Amino acid sequence: MCRLLSHDAVGVDVAMGTMGKSGIRLAGAVAGCAVLLAGCGGPGGGDGGGADTARRKPVTAAKAPARLPVPSGRGSEVDSDFNGDGHRDLVLNDLVKRDDHGDDAGIGIVYGSDRGLVPGARQLLSTARHAAPTEGELPAVFDAETSCDLDGDGFTDLVVSTDPPYDGQGRPPVPLQILFGSSRGLTGKAVKLAIPPQARFGNDWPDQPVCGDFNGDEADDLVVHASDGQLSYLRGPFTRKGAPKAAGAPLASPGNVPTPPAVDVDGDGYDDLLVRDSEGPGASGSSLVPGGPAGPAGTAVALPDGVDVAFGRFDEGRALDAAIGTMRGTALRYDVPGTRRAALDVAGTVLDSGDFDGDGMSELVSSGSRLRLLKGHTDGLSATGTVTVQPPARGTTRVVAVADFDGDGRADLVVRSHRGDTEDTVAVHPGAKKGLVAREPALTFSTSAFLSAED
Repeated sequence: MCRLLSHDAVGVDVAMGTMGKSGIRLAGAVAGCAVLLAGCGGPGGGDGGGADTARRKPVTAAKAPARLPVPSGRGSEVDSDFNGDGHRDLVLNDLVKRDDHGDDAGIGIVYGSDRGLVPGARQLLSTARHAAPTEGELPAVFDAETSCDLDGDGFTDLVVSTDPPYDGQGRPPVPLQILFGSSRGLTGKAVKLAIPPQARFGNDWPDQPVCGDFNGDEADDLVVHASDGQLSYLRGPFTRKGAPKAAGAPLASPGNVPTPPAVDVDGDGYDDLLVRDSEGPGASGSSLVPGGPAGPAGTAVALPDGVDVAFGRFDEGRALDAAIGTMRGTALRYDVPGTRRAALDVAGTVLDSGDFDGDGMSELVSSGSRLRLLKGHTDGLSATGTVTVQPPARGTTRVVAVADFDGDGRADLVVRSHRGDTEDTVAVHPGAKKGLVAREPALTFSTSAFLSAED
């Protein structure tokens, strides 16, 4: 399973065993100029509940809006803002297919506005239109991995994974490509990520990219897996040909799998890197490697074994906290690497975090058979007063993103429910001052819109 992770100002999810929603820095919500929704419903301001929610009519899959032009921007510092208009955009790695045996459609992008996501302003990224060929052959795989502004031009860029041809002899080619953002969004062909020979180690595929400013120079870097406990550290900014500013010898790591997103846990100006011991959906040990002037190379902090990790400010402490989810419960480590520990009798196979009510503390989202939100308090998380979210559609449900899409200072919850490969519903539940999130989504749509001829 692949998913692109996202976070709001004080909550960060780290999906162990999945591919991630962005290794981007913590940032506040940024408001910008309006983009008309052309008659389709969208999240708005307010607390997301009551009469304001009742007046908004969700955009259903059957009434998906006609395609709108991608708004033009001039560059911004907002996370996941591919067109630079000051509004966060949404990446959808999983799209429905035309039939049960159909090919993967590609990657869907839904662009944002000052009222939130606009399903009409969408873009399909496909191998035919956007992938770089290798030896004249286009890849069959085209999956979103992580996003950040690699070239420092004010437009977020998207790193994707591919499957270049490889005969199994010697060192494999680099499977990662970069799609650069622009005033028109993610346009043009991707370029292959260039990893200098001195930064590689062994004959593993160089994958699992993580974005972050690990050396504190305000330029986004990339860390990728090398092999045998070694990581390639590529310092930004990157050129439009996909080459880093610099790259030295691989860094020794306490684990093999760098895991996005990178976060500045202690607020020292350096992003820190989480690495897990092994790849896969099961429980694994993980360690947090602190960043510094030389990159992520400090003394690692070991975390308990778990399936997933979410960082957030769950209490009024000085540093970020960590929630580690298992099939049995959730372990808490406050003020990482502090000594205060706690446990919740809440199983967390998939965890996310975000400040849904705008009080400065993060809530924890636990996904399993149902979605549960645990409110952050001055003394930490508690299962008391847990809020349960019922998705508007039946089927397998997962969290796509937790982030502030409408610029009201509160994180929104985006979930996707699907039944098989041909039917799905994406729902956006706005954050709320009371109740954490609106019970009824302010916006619903189907990714089947990306299959239309105009896309």
